[in-house]
Amino acid sequence: MQGFDASRRSFLRTSVVAGVSVYLAPLGSPAFAALFEEKLLTPIAWNGVDGSVKFRIDGIAKATGAKIFARDIRARDMPHWPPQQSHAFVLRATKADRTYQGFDLSALGDELKPDRVVTAEDLVRDGLAFPAFYGEDMLLPAGKTPAYLGHAVAILIYHDFARFRFAKDKLKFREDAIRYGETTGPLERDPWGTFRYVRVGGDTPYADDVYSSLKDSPIFPTGYRKREPVWPEANAHGKLDQAGMEHAARIAAELDQPPADWLVHDREYATQSTDTSALEPDNANGWYDAANRVLHLVIPTQSPQEVVQSAGEMLAKSRPPVEKLFLHPCYTVGYGSKDHCNFPFYGIVAALYGDGRPVHLANDRYEHFQTALKRHAFRMHYRIAVDRRSGLLQSFQGTFEANGGGRCNFSPSVAMVGATAAQSIYYVPKNDLATVAIASRAIDAGSARGYGTLQSMAATEMAMDAMAAELGLDPIEFRLRNVLKSGMKNTQGAIPAGAIRADEVLEKARKHPLWTNRAKRKTEYEAAHPGRRYGVGFGCVQKDFGTGAESSFVRIEVAPDGRIELWHTGAEMGTGMSTSQAVIGARWLGRPADAAHFSITDWADLPMVSSGDPYTMAQADADRAAKDPRWTPSYCSPSSASNSAYYYSHATSEAARLLFEHGLWPAALALWGAGIGGGQAAPLVVRREEARWVDGRLTCAGMQPLALADLAKKAHEQGGVTGAVVHVFNRWQWAESDWDIDGQRVRAPVDGLSLRYGAGASAAKKALMKSPNGFHVLERKSVSYPPMQRNNAAVTYYSAVGTLAEVAVELASGKVDLLSHHSIMECGTPIVPQLVSGQLQGGLAMGIGHALHEYLPLYEDGPGNGTWNFNRYHLPRGSDVAVWTQTAEILPPLSASDPPKGMAEVVMIPVVAAIVNGIAHAIGHRFTELPVTPEKIREVLA
Repeated sequence: MQGFDASRRSFLRTSVVAGVSVYLAPLGSPAFAALFEEKLLTPIAWNGVDGSVKFRIDGIAKATGAKIFARDIRARDMPHWPPQQSHAFVLRATKADRTYQGFDLSALGDELKPDRVVTAEDLVRDGLAFPAFYGEDMLLPAGKTPAYLGHAVAILIYHDFARFRFAKDKLKFREDAIRYGETTGPLERDPWGTFRYVRVGGDTPYADDVYSSLKDSPIFPTGYRKREPVWPEANAHGKLDQAGMEHAARIAAELDQPPADWLVHDREYATQSTDTSALEPDNANGWYDAANRVLHLVIPTQSPQEVVQSAGEMLAKSRPPVEKLFLHPCYTVGYGSKDHCNFPFYGIVAALYGDGRPVHLANDRYEHFQTALKRHAFRMHYRIAVDRRSGLLQSFQGTFEANGGGRCNFSPSVAMVGATAAQSIYYVPKNDLATVAIASRAIDAGSARGYGTLQSMAATEMAMDAMAAELGLDPIEFRLRNVLKSGMKNTQGAIPAGAIRADEVLEKARKHPLWTNRAKRKTEYEAAHPGRRYGVGFGCVQKDFGTGAESSFVRIEVAPDGRIELWHTGAEMGTGMSTSQAVIGARWLGRPADAAHFSITDWADLPMVSSGDPYTMAQADADRAAKDPRWTPSYCSPSSASNSAYYYSHATSEAARLLFEHGLWPAALALWGAGIGGGQAAPLVVRREEARWVDGRLTCAGMQPLALADLAKKAHEQGGVTGAVVHVFNRWQWAESDWDIDGQRVRAPVDGLSLRYGAGASAAKKALMKSPNGFHVLERKSVSYPPMQRNNAAVTYYSAVGTLAEVAVELASGKVDLLSHHSIMECGTPIVPQLVSGQLQGGLAMGIGHALHEYLPLYEDGPGNGTWNFNRYHLPRGSDVAVWTQTAEILPPLSASDPPKGMAEVVMIPVVAAIVNGIAHAIGHRFTELPVTPEKIREVLA
């Protein structure tokens, strides 16, 4: 067996997690040099005149089918692994109401018996268990009731592919492979999490609140009784949570006995469980080198840093000794299903029991349906009051139940975000929003694209149409009367960041021909198409982006010849983030990065540390921790929550800006000022803020345009800043710090900073460059972190999208045809407009599927039984999404300085309500449970 080639260690950086040294080699690193030599990733074709990009970094590879995913990697592709590949699959219990009593492999006979079987007993003996985040019983021990359908009970490992393939096929769909005992009924557990958000506004939308989560506190239950939350006692003069409950009681009483001029919309809404249908099913390929106590793992993940931390936690107590973990996170497609997914840890277990051979554990599509993280099914009860005379919303009471399934995962957070998003684009003077994430025997649900907001905001948009109809108002006019405007507060009492432009989206939609001609078009269409009914619906939402604890590292260097290289913590998962981050620095550096590396999780050049929970730690503890100049509330964030366009870009922009201001700009001044009498610059006023890159050259106030290569060469000669590593943190606003750079006190929205100086730097400056790559780790002089209370805001950053949908309903079959749709988006300044368009089109397709097609039963007849695939699950096809009749427009930014906004999730939401509202316009019935299938339509038409 070949050991790890020490000569390859030079490219790997290490960190120690729970005593295990973790080495990272992301896709694109020298570990994959053989793959990289095939030019699977291509430099960005940049137009310096207009700043446009011809194609994305991975565009050619995607279009030709040559893009490399983790699933494509085999042992023979890894330069230092043994070449013979073993394979494994997982046995799972498909009943969750009786005890598990073992498995029966007799159907395999002697020829197909596995070479190794791993059970719960093995894990207990060898000190292996899930990291704490994922709960108990990684493999279910005999005698216990499965926590959920599809609970793993054993891993079967084969050392040759043919036997593995035949054995897996032999056991597929065989219920008799698992033995069960007495019927116990499903496990009963308390909810995964419960929250309540109460707000009572002041006399105007801009006045101080009487009570709100931000000003006062969210409300938490004091406990549970029969799985139901017990809320604090209402007391106007009691503690903050008791005062909040008093306001909640008054809101409820007012809705129970409303004034005569109020309309109270009282309705229940429900959305289904769905699969994210990621292109790449979950997989892992691992090799345990027992002789050297080294574990190697290739995985797809949206959160490589989480895998690093959790794997270290898991392996610290392992009896098969692991001193080093070499992790290779790859490009993937996840839509949230690969963020904090437990599959990598099954890959670790399979590798540890591989008898010295690499083990490939890869779900087929049946298994992926059975185990991948799902979108939460929601049940919601809305009571919304509106004044009949003014058409203004008065109060909103909502209860939300998110089905989290058998493991907690992010269910509490999804339930919380769903409730705080229910307000959508509207201002509501009073609200009481209570939300719970329940535990059940369903498959685990996680951070699927939309993260609870798809469920609640689609319901709100359906409710708005229903109320408009009862009031006799045009639905868009009703929305305009109630739209949240800049400076108004959300349901948590926070003022959203910047200008809120949902009203502009509404105005554009109101004037669109699809809307203005809908009555005329309905008459004409139905006359021309007997047996079909025509309708146009509208939905408009604004969704937050980010998590409230966003953090990332970025490193940018400029070589003496002007070559730009970028390193980033973010993981590419199909969004085009790798392209946008390579481009975003062009504002400061004149062109995109020539080379870019992602999923980097070790940052020895900026050794930051984190501790505590960035959401829950006490303010006093946070203040004490911040005295350590290396401390940050959060180390780095996964690729999720539409966080790349704004949060990742902030880090990249700040690194590029610091490099420009302290490296390239001084170099430009030196070049322009060269010669007698101060050179060409002396007669003019040259200000840094007026500098511009024009066609890849820097100019300012009429100065000679300078190429990046000339500037870089001069910066290196002068010993200026030629590289920067930054760490940033955002808790609904940016952390800021003071730094001493070349004798200047500089305040920057970063909380960690290292700089690299050019060859001409003084001996004193060079002596400071002590990091592994020759960076000077600066000591911050002061830091200002957003206060912990800021968490109570829940969200402050929003982007808005409105969608008009034109539908036709066939009365005989109930089939809905989407004839066309038009979307209007507000997303700041797009980095790469083509990527924004791609996200919009993909999100629309997911929203259309959610409205009309996609559905998974939660329990015994659902995917947990292992029989679901795309033959039963209707994923939208081209014919379902109006490919050739879809149109869109993006509101222009207010100015060139507008930052880009996250929009990958919001784009899928309004089309859901637009379609359902369009069906109501077509047939006169308002559906409140998704999806709206032909069967449901036929039932109401019967």
